Amino acid sequence: MYAIIENGSKQYTAKIGDVIRFEKLDKEVGEKVEFKVLLVSDEAGIKVGAEAEGFKAVGEVLVQDKAKKVIVYKYKAKKNERRKHGHRQPFTAVKINEIVAL
Repeated sequence: MYAIIENGSKQYTAKIGDVIRFEKLDKEVGEKVEFKVLLVSDEAGIKVGAEAEGFKAVGEVLVQDKAKKVIVYKYKAKKNERRKHGHRQPFTAVKINEIVAL
């Protein structure tokens, strides 16, 4: 069984037991999180739209962290113009515990 869940404006494929990295959520480690389900696929088939609205995905926050550093280097030839910039994107790792019907 898997589901397509939505968080913000992004969609993720989720199976029970998966750990998914979402954009930073304002939740504490150990808190439960619920996600809107857009599509559910199980033994009975695929449910989309109004049929999928009767489901929700429940997960638990595992980690609030930052991703690896990405280096951005801008350079213009013959102009002595250089700029080095680093960025670490914050994320929230969530373990999907169940996909249940309401």
